[in-house]
Amino acid sequence: MTRDNVEVGRDDMLIDGREPQQLQENAVPEGFNAIYLKVYYGKLFPCSDIFKWMSYGNDGKHPGCDESYFGRREFSFTFASDVCLRYQSFNSASELENSIKEKCPVKIDIGPVYSVDPAKRRAYAQTGDDGFAPVERELIFDIDISDYNDVRYCCSGDDICLDCWPLMTVAIKVIDTALRDDFGFSHILWVYSGRRGVHCWVCDGRARRLNNEQRAAIADYFRVYKGNENSHKKVSLTDHAFHPFLARSYSGVLKDFFVEKLLRSQKFFSNEDRFEKILEMIPDESVTSELRGKWQENRRSIPKEEIDVYRWGQLKINYNLENKRHRVSASVLKRLCFPIPILGLIWRFRNI
Repeated sequence: MTRDNVEVGRDDMLIDGREPQQLQENAVPEGFNAIYLKVYYGKLFPCSDIFKWMSYGNDGKHPGCDESYFGRREFSFTFASDVCLRYQSFNSASELENSIKEKCPVKIDIGPVYSVDPAKRRAYAQTGDDGFAPVERELIFDIDISDYNDVRYCCSGDDICLDCWPLMTVAIKVIDTALRDDFGFSHILWVYSGRRGVHCWVCDGRARRLNNEQRAAIADYFRVYKGNENSHKKVSLTDHAFHPFLARSYSGVLKDFFVEKLLRSQKFFSNEDRFEKILEMIPDESVTSELRGKWQENRRSIPKEEIDVYRWGQLKINYNLENKRHRVSASVLKRLCFPIPILGLIWRFRNI
């Protein structure tokens, strides 16, 4: 080992005075790699599990089951060229597996169950039978971290870090509780979307058979705030009680999360530009003027690492949550970390 190597802390062995050769073939290639995708589909992709899940017992092994059920499910394949191949259908796990291995799509979308085999839809159309229509589809929610961009300062765009990802955890807790307690669903699957968020699949038979209007109604139940621009949303100071869903979400999840995690990580009150966004939510000018004056006066007397907690405390002290006439802090908190503004509901049968 040379002297230079010792000084920089390297421990590579020298053979005949030469540096060890870099083994480029062992390096993980950047970007999309078709070879790895083939290995994944050949060794890891859970075709049998997907077949069992999507059959919902209609697998031909139980008396009275609908053996055509899985064969009426649409699968869509997207390729590296952005070409999308829709209306693919399969009668067994082996058919699904063989097709995926052969075509090797970069994305697979799972569509609804139709009244007839989607691959044979044109044949039905030629006979004058217009009965080709979706009859079942899981109730699916799509939550993206980018929809929180107006209430997070650690990242922007599609970027994610350990400081803002807990927002996804909060969304899962709030929505999962409501789906179970308020709507009575029990078969719920949460999965990472693969990029910047999470998907929720509600698989109860009752959920799969909801029509478009019913799905839209569930979406409206969760849609507390329309849009997600802080500067255009004023919180209410009225004495009306919060809906039980909101009150439960606040007391059970949001309150502790905001104080313990979000307040310190996102630093909403750390400078004037940020706390002005909070003040703009409050319609009472006397309230905003008083808080603005206090925060501007003590900006140098409070340690930087404690200023967010201190200013949040001032807001709560001046407008106590227990005082029914002033619900500023509760409303602001809901506006900052409630998941509903970013809740996208995939409810249309035909769009996948």
